[in-house]
Formats: sequence, C-alpha cells, structure tokens
Amino acid sequence: MGTSPLVSVITPVYNAALFLEETIQSVLNQSYTHWELILVDDCSTDSSFEIANAYRERDSRIKAYQLSENQGAGITRNFGIREASGNYIAFLDADDLWFPQKLQKQLDFMMNNNCNICYSSYQLMDEDGSLQPKIIEALSSLSFEKLLKSNYIGNLTGIYNATALGKIYAPVIRKRQDWALWLTALKIDNKALGIKEPLAYYRLRKDSVSKNKTALLKYNYAVYNKVLGLSTFKSLFMMTVFLWEHFFVKSKQEKSI
Repeated sequence: MGTSPLVSVITPVYNAALFLEETIQSVLNQSYTHWELILVDDCSTDSSFEIANAYRERDSRIKAYQLSENQGAGITRNFGIREASGNYIAFLDADDLWFPQKLQKQLDFMMNNNCNICYSSYQLMDEDGSLQPKIIEALSSLSFEKLLKSNYIGNLTGIYNATALGKIYAPVIRKRQDWALWLTALKIDNKALGIKEPLAYYRLRKDSVSKNKTALLKYNYAVYNKVLGLSTFKSLFMMTVFLWEHFFVKSKQEKSI
C-alpha cells in the first residue's frame, strides 16, 4: 500500500484544437503526478489529433488514440475507459481545465472518508477563458435517488475508485451519457461525496449542445426509459420530477463570488 494509486484521466476529443493544449497543460500541472492521460480523438477534422500526438511523444504518461469514424462522446469516453490502467478513473473534457491541486485533494478526501465516488464544485468561464464570478457548488453528498432527479455531478470533477467498483462505462446514447455513468456508479455504491471547494473550470461554449435544453429532454427520457429500464409512465413521471428539480432546486447551486 506504499505506492501511490494510478489515476487514469479520460479525455474525449473532437475539434478542440483551440483549447486542447491548455487542457492537457492543466493535467501536466497537477501536484499529484502518478496519472495517465488518455486522449481519444473522435475523428476530428482540425489539428486536435496532431496536438494530442505531439504531447504523447513528449510525456510517457500521455496516450493518444484516434477513432476511425465519428461516434460521439459516449463511445469515445468508453474507449478511453477500456484502455485505462488506473486504480481511479477521472474525466476531463478537451475544453475544460483543472486546478493544480485537483487530483491530490480528491484522492486525500476519498481515502480520509472511505469514499469511492467523489466530485467537487467548479467555476464557470467564457469560451475565451475569461472567468465568470460564478461557481456551481457541489452538494455534500449524493444518493442514487437524489441523482435520479437531476445530474448533480459535474463530469469534469468526477472520479471513481475502479479498483473497488470495477470499470463503469457510459451507455451508448448521444447525450446525457455522463449522467447515466454516475447513476450506474451510485447503483453499485450508494454514496458519493462532494468537495465544496471548486477544483475545475467549466468552459461555456457558444455552440454547446447542452445549451439546447429542449433537445436534451429526449436524452433525459432515454436515460430513464432505455438505460434504467423504467416504464413509459414512470419515465414520464421522472421527467416532471427532473424539470422541477432542475428549475427550482438545482438552480440554487449557482453561487456568485
């Protein structure tokens, strides 16, 4: 037990050339150094894969793969999970950033609290990297039942103990698959703990699909109906619960600083 656990960082990449170097650098800047960064390019049409490959050649902890055809973030992320060798698995999208102490603080917290699933607060930034005076504050703890009502885990802050829980994959749906992954994790271990301190920066993109809330509702339904196997009636009921939670409860997570 004297050796430090290996953390596998999974980063799906698609046409992220403008941001990818800064994202990779935020992993290189981690105070905790026993990690591997798995960059999986989803058939980008820009120079993303060339950037990933250049970093792979410079640092043996970085791995770069490219899919033969575009398949979406879920399949791309699962490819990275399959390739992962770590005791812990963490996620970082190709346009987001981590604070330098992110991994160290989470690992210490998880070990001190006997916790297998952890997440944290995170700060918002504009597409150009300008910081917004807003933080999405993490809940202190989450159960499966609470997460079922809305996605309370910012994927860029999430980390789970793969040695204890096994590898957990995302379902093959185009969107909301990160939420479904954490639901699966909490089905296995109904305890996730949050760190109130922000440990990452989430970039708000103008072209982000998550901005189209109406279009995302069909994927919410797919999580309830297809992934979790709830009946049509129960899935529709959970959709109303989700909307209430999203607009009247979860909205209170956003704090000004």
